[in-house]
Amino acid sequence: MKAIVVTNQDAGTAGMQLVERPEPQAAINDVVVRVHASAITGDELSWPSTWVDRPGRDRTPSVPGHELAGVVTSLGYGTTGLSIGQRVFGLTDWYRDGTLAEYVAVEARNLAPLPADVDFTAGAALVMPGLTAWQGLFDHGRLRAGQSVLVHGAAGIVGSMAVQLAREAGAYVIGTGRADSRQAAMDFGAHQYVDLDNDTLEDVDQVDLVFDVLGGDIAGRSAALVRPGGALVTITGATDARPADGALINFVVESDRAQLGELVQRVRDGRLKLNIGQISTLDDAVAALNPTTRVKGKTIIRVRP
Repeated sequence: MKAIVVTNQDAGTAGMQLVERPEPQAAINDVVVRVHASAITGDELSWPSTWVDRPGRDRTPSVPGHELAGVVTSLGYGTTGLSIGQRVFGLTDWYRDGTLAEYVAVEARNLAPLPADVDFTAGAALVMPGLTAWQGLFDHGRLRAGQSVLVHGAAGIVGSMAVQLAREAGAYVIGTGRADSRQAAMDFGAHQYVDLDNDTLEDVDQVDLVFDVLGGDIAGRSAALVRPGGALVTITGATDARPADGALINFVVESDRAQLGELVQRVRDGRLKLNIGQISTLDDAVAALNPTTRVKGKTIIRVRP
C-alpha cells in the first residue's frame, strides 16, 4: 500500500515521504480500514508518540495521522460491534501507525459508524476537532445552558467547533482571534468577539469557562477572567495559568463512539458546520501539508477518489 512516513523529528512535515508499505494486519479486537479520507493535527509531529512506542523505543519510520473515515475490510479475533463493509470514522491510537495510508489497523472501540449520507471527507474533518471541542466544553468544562464561555481561536479548526457546540448548548460565547477572523467567528455563532491584536482581553467580563487552544501568555491572561468556581480548560500542555478561585484542566482528546455519534448527527441535520480548508490526494499530501501560504481550515487528504 501507499503511505506517508516520517523518520526525522527535526525535519517536521518537510521530512514526510510517500512510500510503499505492507498492508497492516488486524490484531485482537482490531479492524483494518480501507482509508478514504484522512487528516493530521498541526503539532502531531512534536508528540513523542509519533516517534517512539509506549516503552520508549524508536518506532520510525512511522505513519502519522490519526483521523480517518473509510470502510472496514477485515476483523481481528474477538472484534465485535463492527462488520466488514461498514463505513466508519474515528480516531486511532497515538502509538500506532496512523491514517495517512491506504489501510490502517485500528481498535474497533475507537471507531463509530459513518452514516451513508455523510461524505468521507466530512467524517475525517469532524473527528479530532469535534471530539476535542465536545470533551473540553462538556466533559471537562461542565458547560451548561446560561453560562458564559471564552473560546480562543474561535474561527480555527477546533475553536469553530467549540463556538457552535457551546452556543447550541445555550451558553453565551465570546470568541477571540485575529482581526481578519472576526466575521468567520461570528458566522460560526459567537455572540461577541475579541480581536487579540487590537482589543484588550482584560476588558472581557468574567466567564464560567475559558476554552484555550493557544497557551502561553494568552492562557495566563485568561486565567484572571475565570469567575469563582469556573475553569480554564486547555489542550496546550502544562501551564501555570491557574485561575485564582477555579480549576485548571489540561486534557488529551480520546476517541468516544457515543460522542462521535452525537457530532455526526449534528452535521447531518445542519446544526454543525465543518471548517474544511484544503482537500488533497495522498499522492500530493506531502506538498499539501507543507503549504507556502497560510491555509484556513482543516486540510483533508482524500486517499481514495
